[in-house]
Amino acid sequence: MLKAFLLIVVGLSGDPEHGKTFQKWGSTLAEASGRLGVPPERLVYLVDQPGPEIKGVTGAPTREELTRAFEKFAKEAGPEDLVFVMLIGHGSFNGGTAKFNLPGPDLSGADFNAMLQKLPTKQLVFVNASAASGPFVEALSGPGRTIVTATRNGAEQYATLFGGYFVDALTSDAADADKNKRVSVLEAFNFAKTEVARAYEKQGLLSTEHALLDDNGDKEGSQAPGVADKTGKISPDGKVASILSFGAGGAGLPSDPKLRALYQERLDLERQVENLRLLKDGMPPAKYQAELERLATALANKRAEIRAVEGNK
Repeated sequence: MLKAFLLIVVGLSGDPEHGKTFQKWGSTLAEASGRLGVPPERLVYLVDQPGPEIKGVTGAPTREELTRAFEKFAKEAGPEDLVFVMLIGHGSFNGGTAKFNLPGPDLSGADFNAMLQKLPTKQLVFVNASAASGPFVEALSGPGRTIVTATRNGAEQYATLFGGYFVDALTSDAADADKNKRVSVLEAFNFAKTEVARAYEKQGLLSTEHALLDDNGDKEGSQAPGVADKTGKISPDGKVASILSFGAGGAGLPSDPKLRALYQERLDLERQVENLRLLKDGMPPAKYQAELERLATALANKRAEIRAVEGNK
């Protein structure tokens, strides 16, 4: 039986408020790992300064711990197994090299590539949801590798929303476009990309992140994998990503249709609050405060509505 291995890394955030959001994304994915086909013994969850509410952490996101994680997977995974790596946090770009920020030495795409080469698996999914992550496509692209980045280059250095929506896609049934109870990497990518664009549009802001996917090893990512451009040429990316899939995590929501809808509405409001905080630096202070108050009120009302429905059951 094929096995899946999952490494979640929540690195430096650059801002305490962002850190809470990033840790929430990592925890959501970790908590759903069992439904995605990853038992606890095949999960490594590394978090920088986790709060007391963050459960299941196996270590700190340092170079040493990452090295140990890949060595563990190299020993336990077989050629036909799948390794999934998810980076959440802050990234940086110095004009030549993009890095994922960690306590201690930051790691570049080349650094990760040296670790990935130890793996015997023929399939790897590597998602870098940090800012300035685009150059990781060229650094990591290769046969059997599906690489996803939150940005298209190193110049997009603002905090990104992509990671939260990618986690949403994997841990709910919202992204299951073909309704087969499994979410492919391509479905998750398309869902996250669409929701990111909608979030920026909602706030009247120009998007500062444009996600890429590469799964054909040509070191060039696509913003629209499998879709024809204006000339009619179809992107070569997306074929492998459409096949690689995980079990949907929608089982975590209530079965009652009305309550399930209310839970989904609450999750949507919570995501809007998270997005707003990540986009704060690009907004006028007055607009930010007014929108935050509006969402906080709507969220409080939605929580009260859920309590009322649950109390009547």
